[in-house]
Amino acid sequence: MEEPAAQFPPNHLLAPRGLRITPSDKNHYRQIKKYEYKGRHLQFLQGQAMCGFMVYHGQSLSVEAFQKAFASIKHRGPDDTRVIKFENAIMGFHRLAIMDTSSKGMQPFINADGDKVVCNGEIYNFEHLKSLADYDFESHSDCELLLPLYKRYGLETLLDLLDGEFAFVLWDQKKKRFVAGRDPLGIRPMFYGYAADAGILFASEVKALQNLCEDISPFPPGHYFDGERFVRYWDPAPTLCVDGLDDVLVNIREKLTTAVVKRLHADVPVGFLLSGGLDSSLVCAIAQRFSSRPIRTFAIGMKSDAIDLKYARETADFLGTEHQEVIISESDVLANLSRVVEALETWDITTIRASMGMYLLCKAIRETTDVKVLFTGEVSDELFGYKYTDFAPSPQAFQEEAVKRVSELYMYDVLRADRCISAHGLEARVPFSDKDFVSYVMSIHPELKINRWGIGKYLLRQAFAKGKYLPVSILMREKAAFSDAVGHSLVDSLKSHAANLYKTMEGKTLACRFPHATPFSSESLMYRECFESYYPKKSKLIKDFWMPNQAWQHCKVNDPSARVLPNYGQSGI
Repeated sequence: MEEPAAQFPPNHLLAPRGLRITPSDKNHYRQIKKYEYKGRHLQFLQGQAMCGFMVYHGQSLSVEAFQKAFASIKHRGPDDTRVIKFENAIMGFHRLAIMDTSSKGMQPFINADGDKVVCNGEIYNFEHLKSLADYDFESHSDCELLLPLYKRYGLETLLDLLDGEFAFVLWDQKKKRFVAGRDPLGIRPMFYGYAADAGILFASEVKALQNLCEDISPFPPGHYFDGERFVRYWDPAPTLCVDGLDDVLVNIREKLTTAVVKRLHADVPVGFLLSGGLDSSLVCAIAQRFSSRPIRTFAIGMKSDAIDLKYARETADFLGTEHQEVIISESDVLANLSRVVEALETWDITTIRASMGMYLLCKAIRETTDVKVLFTGEVSDELFGYKYTDFAPSPQAFQEEAVKRVSELYMYDVLRADRCISAHGLEARVPFSDKDFVSYVMSIHPELKINRWGIGKYLLRQAFAKGKYLPVSILMREKAAFSDAVGHSLVDSLKSHAANLYKTMEGKTLACRFPHATPFSSESLMYRECFESYYPKKSKLIKDFWMPNQAWQHCKVNDPSARVLPNYGQSGI
């Protein structure tokens, strides 16, 4: 019997289907290299993928000191390393080979004029841009494209042309300076700082700059550095469009489909993190439609009370994926807490809680499979709303909050996805961060995005309500906080462990040592002290705690979990 389309608000939920877990078979899974969508063939790039880089321009740093610092981010590119010195500059690159795995794809790329570039990223419109370059390419890497486009069009136009996730630093031989750029949402990380000799350094993670720079700052997403100043080239607050509901739903479905499909190609095995929530399930559903074999999905949960595992199984069974589960215990969580904080480079409560499951899941994937690329569902909440945005006092307030959250994603969920995955030598792909998709959703009138439908993310759910993408029970599933959905006991055990570390007055005294983002609970103090042990006096890398908007009704809470909000309802079941 054909499954009925979802109703909004829902008038029923389907009973769960039979649950099936298919073990992984390394020889069974492959990625096809051409996909057909809406009557046209989509050809995909030969990409560089995840990596780590470091760049220095100054007078006194030795190659030996550079290499020692650079070794701290080897996990980002375990396949190969290259360091070159020229004039008064040094460039280093750690490679994770995903596309064009030959030596020709190794960076830095250097042209005939002596310009050089290192880039961590994927440029999805590479084939189109290649035709504009008028350049004899030596590799199949999309990142080699940056040099000729910069030469021909300049930095600002280059960045306007790029469709992808990237962070790059480029040496302009003629001007004797470095320029740099980062993708609109900061999906790929980059930091900068100044050495004792006033020389500038760039790196993919704070770890590489930790012992070389007094002050370190995130390179702002959607900006470029022209050698002297930072300039914004992408605005997270576009002009609102006038599309009606029907057109909005069609555009959401088509643009998200395109965002997933353009990211599918790789010359190594690809996997999908599946929580059984709306966002990751939609990514998997779209990918499965454009894959000739079952995609590989992975879920994680606590032994006793994992919420997501049953929904992930239901989704995997419906889609026919090769599904694997990772079961963790309280001891696993506590044993890895320090490693997670070190990998993340943050003290934020929400980020650390949600990273515990993701970090351990990626660790298991790396140790037990041949998967090297992972799709995730991050960014959707900030675009379509989260539990606390139900309390937005007006559409304008909803839009202002969305702009703020999208602008700050690189410090929270995007940071979590990058570090948890890259810490294990894997690459993250985030379809909801697609530039065209994000720009469009942000332009939708907030009157359509606020929760006046009785269920959050109405537009996203309704866009995929027809076509049997997902079971109604998954399409209509209430949002659950990821850290809670791995199992309420995960967060409870972290809180309990923190409470045992500090007496009440002792905790308050210790917290006062940190005037920026002062810890306000035993748990937040535990994370902060752990962070400071790795990154002393670097707390301003993160702006503040991720919390619901404290100015809104019902949102002045003392815990960032949506579990404390009055509208959490059935989310944690």
